[in-house]
Amino acid sequence: MSRTNHTCPGCGRDDRTQAVPAVHLAGRDAVTGTERDREGHIRTVTRTVTSALSDALSPVPRPPSYGGTLLLGVLAAFAALGTFAAGALTGGWFQAETPVDGPFGTPVPDPLPEPAGPGVLGWISALAALGTVLAAVVLHRRRAGYDRLIRDRARAERLWSRGWYCHRCATVHLDADTDRTPLGLQEFRERVWERGGYGHLAVRQRAADPVPR
Repeated sequence: MSRTNHTCPGCGRDDRTQAVPAVHLAGRDAVTGTERDREGHIRTVTRTVTSALSDALSPVPRPPSYGGTLLLGVLAAFAALGTFAAGALTGGWFQAETPVDGPFGTPVPDPLPEPAGPGVLGWISALAALGTVLAAVVLHRRRAGYDRLIRDRARAERLWSRGWYCHRCATVHLDADTDRTPLGLQEFRERVWERGGYGHLAVRQRAADPVPR
Protein backbone atom coordinates (compact mmCIF):
# COMPACT_ATOMS: atom_id res chain seq x y z
CA MET A 1 0.00 0.00 0.00
CA SER A 2 1.42 3.40 -0.95
CA ARG A 3 2.11 5.82 1.88
CA THR A 4 1.08 9.46 1.58
CA ASN A 5 0.90 12.41 3.95
CA HIS A 6 -2.60 11.21 4.77
CA THR A 7 -1.40 7.79 5.94
CA CYS A 8 -1.54 7.47 9.72
CA PRO A 9 1.99 6.87 11.06
CA GLY A 10 0.48 4.89 13.92
CA CYS A 11 -1.47 2.19 12.07
CA GLY A 12 0.04 2.72 8.62
CA ARG A 13 -3.37 3.07 6.94
CA ASP A 14 -5.26 5.96 5.41
CA ASP A 15 -8.78 4.59 5.03
CA ARG A 16 -9.95 6.33 8.21
CA THR A 17 -7.90 9.50 8.18
CA GLN A 18 -9.60 12.84 7.67
CA ALA A 19 -8.42 16.44 7.57
CA VAL A 20 -8.72 18.13 10.97
CA PRO A 21 -10.77 21.11 9.68
CA ALA A 22 -13.26 18.69 8.12
CA VAL A 23 -13.60 16.73 11.37
CA HIS A 24 -14.04 19.92 13.33
CA LEU A 25 -16.75 21.32 11.05
CA ALA A 26 -18.56 17.98 10.75
CA GLY A 27 -19.03 17.94 14.52
CA ARG A 28 -20.85 21.29 14.57
CA ASP A 29 -24.52 21.34 13.73
CA ALA A 30 -27.54 23.60 14.23
CA VAL A 31 -30.40 21.76 15.90
CA THR A 32 -33.91 23.22 15.86
CA GLY A 33 -36.54 22.13 18.34
CA THR A 34 -39.45 23.34 20.43
CA GLU A 35 -39.64 24.10 24.12
CA ARG A 36 -41.96 25.79 26.58
CA ASP A 37 -41.11 29.16 28.07
CA ARG A 38 -41.90 30.21 31.63
CA GLU A 39 -45.44 31.14 30.68
CA GLY A 40 -46.09 27.75 29.14
CA HIS A 41 -46.04 28.92 25.52
CA ILE A 42 -44.33 26.72 22.94
CA ARG A 43 -41.51 28.40 21.02
CA THR A 44 -39.00 27.28 18.40
CA VAL A 45 -35.33 27.50 19.35
CA THR A 46 -32.15 26.79 17.38
CA ARG A 47 -28.96 25.81 19.13
CA THR A 48 -25.49 24.92 17.91
CA VAL A 49 -24.47 21.45 19.06
CA THR A 50 -20.76 20.61 19.11
CA SER A 51 -19.42 17.10 19.54
CA ALA A 52 -16.65 16.37 22.01
CA LEU A 53 -14.25 15.54 19.18
CA SER A 54 -15.03 18.77 17.33
CA ASP A 55 -14.45 20.75 20.52
CA ALA A 56 -11.17 18.93 21.15
CA LEU A 57 -9.96 19.89 17.66
CA SER A 58 -10.91 23.57 17.98
CA PRO A 59 -8.10 25.91 16.85
CA VAL A 60 -9.02 28.58 19.42
CA PRO A 61 -10.07 28.59 23.08
CA ARG A 62 -13.71 28.83 24.01
CA PRO A 63 -14.91 32.43 24.40
CA PRO A 64 -15.77 33.68 27.88
CA SER A 65 -19.30 33.25 29.15
CA TYR A 66 -21.52 36.30 28.75
CA GLY A 67 -24.82 34.83 29.94
CA GLY A 68 -24.77 35.80 33.62
CA THR A 69 -23.52 39.34 33.10
CA LEU A 70 -25.88 39.89 30.18
CA LEU A 71 -28.85 38.69 32.23
CA LEU A 72 -27.94 41.00 35.12
CA GLY A 73 -27.59 43.91 32.71
CA VAL A 74 -31.01 43.27 31.15
CA LEU A 75 -32.67 42.95 34.56
CA ALA A 76 -31.01 46.16 35.75
CA ALA A 77 -32.18 47.97 32.61
CA PHE A 78 -35.78 46.83 33.16
CA ALA A 79 -35.56 47.87 36.80
CA ALA A 80 -34.22 51.31 35.85
CA LEU A 81 -36.94 51.89 33.26
CA GLY A 82 -39.69 50.56 35.51
CA THR A 83 -38.79 52.62 38.55
CA PHE A 84 -38.20 55.70 36.41
CA ALA A 85 -41.64 55.36 34.84
CA ALA A 86 -43.27 54.75 38.21
CA GLY A 87 -41.55 57.79 39.71
CA ALA A 88 -42.48 59.96 36.75
CA LEU A 89 -46.13 58.96 37.06
CA THR A 90 -46.20 59.95 40.72
CA GLY A 91 -44.87 63.38 39.73
CA GLY A 92 -43.08 64.07 42.98
CA TRP A 93 -39.45 63.10 42.46
CA PHE A 94 -37.76 66.45 42.26
CA GLN A 95 -40.26 68.69 44.01
CA ALA A 96 -40.81 69.42 47.64
CA GLU A 97 -44.27 68.84 49.00
CA THR A 98 -46.60 71.84 48.67
CA PRO A 99 -47.27 73.32 52.12
CA VAL A 100 -50.82 73.23 53.39
CA ASP A 101 -52.40 76.61 54.02
CA GLY A 102 -53.98 77.39 57.36
CA PRO A 103 -57.44 78.85 57.86
CA PHE A 104 -56.22 82.42 57.23
CA GLY A 105 -53.92 81.63 54.30
CA THR A 106 -50.91 81.13 56.54
CA PRO A 107 -48.79 78.08 55.60
CA VAL A 108 -48.83 75.41 58.26
CA PRO A 109 -45.24 74.21 58.86
CA ASP A 110 -44.55 70.51 58.73
CA PRO A 111 -43.40 69.38 62.15
CA LEU A 112 -40.94 66.96 60.46
CA PRO A 113 -40.00 68.60 57.14
CA GLU A 114 -38.30 66.41 54.55
CA PRO A 115 -35.66 67.90 52.26
CA ALA A 116 -36.56 68.23 48.61
CA GLY A 117 -34.90 65.72 46.28
CA PRO A 118 -35.33 62.38 44.58
CA GLY A 119 -37.33 59.77 46.40
CA VAL A 120 -36.72 56.09 46.92
CA LEU A 121 -37.74 55.23 43.37
CA GLY A 122 -35.29 57.79 42.05
CA TRP A 123 -32.41 56.20 43.91
CA ILE A 124 -33.42 52.71 42.79
CA SER A 125 -33.65 53.87 39.19
CA ALA A 126 -30.23 55.56 39.38
CA LEU A 127 -28.57 52.50 40.92
CA ALA A 128 -30.19 50.18 38.37
CA ALA A 129 -29.03 52.42 35.53
CA LEU A 130 -25.52 52.36 36.99
CA GLY A 131 -25.70 48.55 37.13
CA THR A 132 -26.71 48.46 33.45
CA VAL A 133 -23.74 50.62 32.49
CA LEU A 134 -21.34 48.49 34.54
CA ALA A 135 -22.66 45.29 32.95
CA ALA A 136 -22.17 46.80 29.48
CA VAL A 137 -18.60 47.80 30.38
CA VAL A 138 -17.80 44.31 31.68
CA LEU A 139 -19.21 42.66 28.55
CA HIS A 140 -17.24 45.00 26.30
CA ARG A 141 -14.00 44.37 28.20
CA ARG A 142 -14.47 40.60 28.10
CA ARG A 143 -15.13 40.65 24.38
CA ALA A 144 -12.21 42.98 23.69
CA GLY A 145 -9.93 40.82 25.86
CA TYR A 146 -10.91 37.68 23.95
CA ASP A 147 -10.33 39.40 20.61
CA ARG A 148 -6.85 40.45 21.76
CA LEU A 149 -6.14 36.92 22.96
CA ILE A 150 -6.87 35.31 19.58
CA ARG A 151 -5.45 38.08 17.40
CA ASP A 152 -2.82 35.62 16.07
CA ARG A 153 -5.27 32.81 15.40
CA ALA A 154 -4.32 32.84 11.72
CA ARG A 155 -0.89 31.47 12.64
CA ALA A 156 -2.49 28.73 14.70
CA GLU A 157 -4.94 27.86 11.93
CA ARG A 158 -2.14 27.48 9.39
CA LEU A 159 -0.64 24.72 11.52
CA TRP A 160 -4.07 23.35 12.48
CA SER A 161 -5.14 23.01 8.83
CA ARG A 162 -2.17 20.73 8.16
CA GLY A 163 -3.38 18.16 10.68
CA TRP A 164 -4.89 14.79 9.79
CA TYR A 165 -7.00 12.88 12.27
CA CYS A 166 -7.07 9.09 12.36
CA HIS A 167 -10.43 7.78 13.54
CA ARG A 168 -8.89 4.39 14.18
CA CYS A 169 -6.05 5.56 16.43
CA ALA A 170 -7.67 8.78 17.76
CA THR A 171 -4.44 10.67 17.02
CA VAL A 172 -3.43 13.58 14.83
CA HIS A 173 -0.37 13.82 12.61
CA LEU A 174 0.90 16.74 10.54
CA ASP A 175 1.51 16.52 6.81
CA ALA A 176 5.12 17.61 7.30
CA ASP A 177 7.99 15.75 5.65
CA THR A 178 10.17 15.84 8.76
CA ASP A 179 8.06 15.04 11.82
CA ARG A 180 4.92 12.95 11.44
CA THR A 181 4.79 11.67 15.01
CA PRO A 182 1.22 10.80 16.07
CA LEU A 183 -0.09 13.34 18.57
CA GLY A 184 -2.80 12.89 21.12
CA LEU A 185 -5.60 15.45 21.03
CA GLN A 186 -4.19 17.31 24.02
CA GLU A 187 -0.69 17.38 22.50
CA PHE A 188 -2.10 18.64 19.20
CA ARG A 189 -4.09 21.34 21.00
CA GLU A 190 -1.05 22.51 22.94
CA ARG A 191 1.05 22.73 19.79
CA VAL A 192 -1.59 24.60 17.78
CA TRP A 193 -2.57 26.99 20.57
CA GLU A 194 1.06 27.69 21.36
CA ARG A 195 1.53 28.79 17.75
CA GLY A 196 -1.37 31.24 18.20
CA GLY A 197 0.03 32.70 21.42
CA TYR A 198 -2.56 31.27 23.82
CA GLY A 199 -0.92 27.95 24.65
CA HIS A 200 -1.24 28.61 28.39
CA LEU A 201 -4.99 28.09 28.12
CA ALA A 202 -4.55 24.54 26.83
CA VAL A 203 -3.80 23.44 30.39
CA ARG A 204 -7.12 24.81 31.68
CA GLN A 205 -9.22 23.89 28.62
CA ARG A 206 -8.01 20.34 28.12
CA ALA A 207 -9.05 18.28 25.11
CA ALA A 208 -11.16 15.22 25.87
CA ASP A 209 -9.55 12.21 24.23
CA PRO A 210 -12.23 10.03 22.62
CA VAL A 211 -12.21 6.25 22.86
CA PRO A 212 -10.49 4.81 19.75
CA ARG A 213 -12.87 2.90 17.47
